[in-house]
Amino acid sequence: MATVTISPPRSRPIVELLLLVLAIAAGLGGYILTSLNRTDTLPGNIGMHAAILVVFAIIADLGVRKLAPHADPVILPMAVALTGIGLAMINRLDMSYHELNKSLAAEAQYPIVGMKQLIFVAVGLVAAAIVLIAIRDHRILRRYTFTAMIISLILLLLPLVPGLGQEHFGARIWIYIGPFSVQPAEFVKITLAVFFAGYLVQNRDNLAIGGPKILGLRLPRGRDLGPILVTWAVAVAILIFQRDLGTSLLFFGLFVAMIYVATARVSWLVIGAVTFIPAALLAIKQFPHVGNRINVWLHAYNNDVYDAVGGSHQVVQGQFGMASGGLFGTGWGRGYPQLVPFAQSDFILSSLAEELGLTGLMAILLMYLILIERGLRAAIGVRDGFGKLLAVGISFSIALQLFVVLGGITRLIPLTGLTAPFLAQGGSSMVASWIAIALLLRISDAARRPPTPIELPAKTSERGASA
Repeated sequence: MATVTISPPRSRPIVELLLLVLAIAAGLGGYILTSLNRTDTLPGNIGMHAAILVVFAIIADLGVRKLAPHADPVILPMAVALTGIGLAMINRLDMSYHELNKSLAAEAQYPIVGMKQLIFVAVGLVAAAIVLIAIRDHRILRRYTFTAMIISLILLLLPLVPGLGQEHFGARIWIYIGPFSVQPAEFVKITLAVFFAGYLVQNRDNLAIGGPKILGLRLPRGRDLGPILVTWAVAVAILIFQRDLGTSLLFFGLFVAMIYVATARVSWLVIGAVTFIPAALLAIKQFPHVGNRINVWLHAYNNDVYDAVGGSHQVVQGQFGMASGGLFGTGWGRGYPQLVPFAQSDFILSSLAEELGLTGLMAILLMYLILIERGLRAAIGVRDGFGKLLAVGISFSIALQLFVVLGGITRLIPLTGLTAPFLAQGGSSMVASWIAIALLLRISDAARRPPTPIELPAKTSERGASA
């Protein structure tokens, strides 16, 4: 018997370690530059801040090497770099808010959230570790396809429970448990990706079968439209009851993208647009909050819109900030991003663009692009259909959320209220983002893991055969 072994991509711990060093340097450098540019001195707690970042990164690196030794060595450093840059920007805004609070009344003070965000990062890393420990094979999640669907529906309904959910700025997407607030939709992105991946693997052959052909476009059979109609109904329900255009768009886009990847049929993209757009137009007419977002998008520089309550002040100030940053930015700590409402959450990309310039923003977007590309590479390399679709779903949700956030602050699309993964202030977003990274690492580990050696019978020589 002859043993045939296919050599997999080799694990590169040195490369990952060097990338982690650079990732830590990016976040730590922003923290130091902010203090130098504002006070001409190093931060007083620079040692503690550096130690925390280094410890977090080392623990994460050792954990990945132990739990997912064949995982892509680029995924973790990109997530660490984006998280570090976000922490540095939030700390920089805290410094400005602290100065402003000295002149404001107690009820009007800005929240100082830097230390709180650092705690959320720690919770996110712990959650990622738990996922890697509990899920040694991503294919186990396929057993819980419909469980994931039920969990998704429960999480989506929680903000509608009286006394538990509360409405903010026209949208009802938060739940409050004592002093803690949670945005369930951030976790639904993951559970829905699990459900969609499991469902599509089982039913993609039926969904790929063509039905009638209209205007050169092959439509699916009528009985196969059920999944997309159900998903459409859920997205519309979110629009109606929670009035959250961003989450609705994210969930629906996630499903349409995954069903397109599963079936390779353009008709599903067309059907998705045709079914979602009328619902969105109806919501614009029926709900003042959604209609106001559209009005701000179209008429941001109109004086009446700018001065109105809930008007375009935030969008306009963010655009002025980005314009003042120019190509290379004002310098970390030398701009005025604190003039933009929610600069540390909804508009953190605008804050970074003002102080790091277009060049710095493009570098951050390139980090996202690399992270998304590595997730899609894991999808291509993994050997099972469920893993492929799950990696595509997670990667696309990051990409779509980034597009919606960036499109909102640049007025390419209406502002939705979503936040940039890893960068923006928010505990739910941070924890959910790190859980997504853990799943990508697990799938990547399976894609790059050495296959089991195959035993093949030895070839018989011609002389032996003729004998």
